[in-house]
Amino acid sequence: MRAGLPQARILALEDMSANPNILCVDIGGTLIKAATVDEAGSLISDFITTQTPKPSTPQVIVDLVVDVVKTLPAFGRVSVGFPGVIGRNHVMTAPNLGTPQWLEFDLERNLSDRLGAPVRVLNDAIVYGLGIAKGPGRECVLTFGTGMGCALFVNGSAFFGLELGQHKATEECNYDQFIGQAAFLALGLEAWNERAKQVLSSVYALTNVDHIYVGGGNSRRMTFSLPRWASVVPPSVGISGGARLWRPDMDQWFREASEMSGARTEVR
Repeated sequence: MRAGLPQARILALEDMSANPNILCVDIGGTLIKAATVDEAGSLISDFITTQTPKPSTPQVIVDLVVDVVKTLPAFGRVSVGFPGVIGRNHVMTAPNLGTPQWLEFDLERNLSDRLGAPVRVLNDAIVYGLGIAKGPGRECVLTFGTGMGCALFVNGSAFFGLELGQHKATEECNYDQFIGQAAFLALGLEAWNERAKQVLSSVYALTNVDHIYVGGGNSRRMTFSLPRWASVVPPSVGISGGARLWRPDMDQWFREASEMSGARTEVR
């Protein structure tokens, strides 16, 4: 047995081989969504959707996720999309959940211990995009929800998450504030759509990508005709993209890869 690797994780690795299904969780500032998918990312369960509790402290979120997934089909691995910057070992920012409470919280480890399965956590816009980006060329994924998520892809592979939501959209506000849910409620549909149109043009000019995909809960509120280089994608991709977190080309992003490799060798 690999030194320093808990027995629960060794058992989880065996479960992963026995059950290839993946629990996918999308944590948002407004809603938390979960479903079980197969290795290809196809849904094998209905979505479970619940309101994100307030305050959104780490323990409250972990407890909620553990509770809501009890009714889903069995799984051997877990993928989580998180609304913030994720370091290799912990959460770095969570602007729409409450950064002070989440700073340096090890969400991967906490969920893995509670769910008894290996967990991979990545920024939600990246996970969302993994269900969409196929290439060829350069692609951008924007999510319009509580705030605004952004991720860039090259030839279908994740390039990086761009924390554009925290960047200044105007002198008075950042993009989260400019186009997020609070702005929609304050402005109304027509004025919000004018802002959405402006954001698309600005991001297109900034990133110089071949195509922009727009998702998230508020993408369905867009009423204007999209340019040829933009399209709206369904919410389900935010869940199904979680399956790609467990493909070998994603190993480089996670500390778990080295642990799993050594543990698997010794388990056999």
